[in-house]
Amino acid sequence: MAGVPRTPGPGEVPPAHLRVTNQDREHVVEHVQAAYAEGRFDKLEFDDRLERAMTARTHGDLMPIMTELYGTQVVPQLTPRPAPVRSEPTSGAPESNERLGAAAAHLLVLLGIPIVGPLILLLTGGKTSPYIRRHALEALNFQITVVGATFLLPLTVIGVVLLPVIWVASVVLAIVGGVSALSESNFRYPMTIRLVK
Repeated sequence: MAGVPRTPGPGEVPPAHLRVTNQDREHVVEHVQAAYAEGRFDKLEFDDRLERAMTARTHGDLMPIMTELYGTQVVPQLTPRPAPVRSEPTSGAPESNERLGAAAAHLLVLLGIPIVGPLILLLTGGKTSPYIRRHALEALNFQITVVGATFLLPLTVIGVVLLPVIWVASVVLAIVGGVSALSESNFRYPMTIRLVK
């Protein structure tokens, strides 16, 4: 009949004035979450789009979000693309020289060479070995954090008390990191500011 609006069929873009259902909103939220998991949005962009999707009243409110995601008008009922699984390249078990290099990145601090030791290993062995690079980056970021704490903590009374504890803990953690590198394990230092990526 003429003049009677019809319900859009599968795959058709609904009219912008048509009111949305909770299911429509949820589908768009799934797309936004998948895009965030893929790293396509930062936290502020994610929060903005999530709020817009959850408060949408019509399809005209949801369509711009989908257009931002996919570049064309997409029907919100499409299932979201699964987020890619980020896996590190597996090139087999690290060789003995790689394990030694990775362990050295952690243990050179015991010889009084903080920051410089892991940096040298990062710039040399890290170029050819992802295993050395991973451990050298972790050791470098931890040692930068400890050196920063060494300069900043004495500015507070409690910092003066904590400083010796932090130094002892850094030595113990460096040894644990070195042993982990030798045993082909991943190691993450706690409370580390990871400035170098």
